[in-house]
Amino acid sequence: MIEREETFAQLLGGRGAALDATLPSIAFVAGWLLTNHSVGWGALIAVGVAVAVGVVRLIRGDKIRAVLVGAFVVSVAALVAMYTGRAIDFFLVQLLSNAASGLAFVVSWAVRWPLLGVIIGALLGQRTRWRQDPDLLRAYGRATLVYALQYVLRVLVFGYLWWQDDVVASGIARVALSWPLYVVMLAPTWWAFRAALPADHPGLRHPRRRLVPDTDPG
Repeated sequence: MIEREETFAQLLGGRGAALDATLPSIAFVAGWLLTNHSVGWGALIAVGVAVAVGVVRLIRGDKIRAVLVGAFVVSVAALVAMYTGRAIDFFLVQLLSNAASGLAFVVSWAVRWPLLGVIIGALLGQRTRWRQDPDLLRAYGRATLVYALQYVLRVLVFGYLWWQDDVVASGIARVALSWPLYVVMLAPTWWAFRAALPADHPGLRHPRRRLVPDTDPG
């Protein structure tokens, strides 16, 4: 019987969490518009929606740590906007977090610990065995660089909209560049991973145990 190998889309999933994460931003923009551009009310409504989303996620069985992190991020974004008095600053946290995430993925590639390998390895229960396979290490490295492009795009778009002080467009971009962009990026990421592996490689579930040479990570 031939084993069917999972793709990154099947392993990473994340649709529910990605969609849930956009709801507080939508709520903030809606509250801001409906209350005559009140940052305070927009922030309060966003936090309320974040709490409601957290309760639903807990009922669904999500880990409490992930739920608390999501609520904390929204709360920080709300506090930043209330402190500055600028509605657009509600989106400043997501701008900075995407910049940090993109940098982390690139740095992980440079130091030969590509984050996609770390994540997938953990999901498959391999820990760091995949690093013993030079082919998998190279493949995860290239895939990690491709995957990081989504963060670059988000930073460019969010940064431009923040600079333009466009609150409504930022809310729309928050939705469009979350789950839809994530789905779009999984295809080229998976292609880059598979293209870097030799034709006879058994796949990501079966790392070959060989010494890792000190060569170019990508």
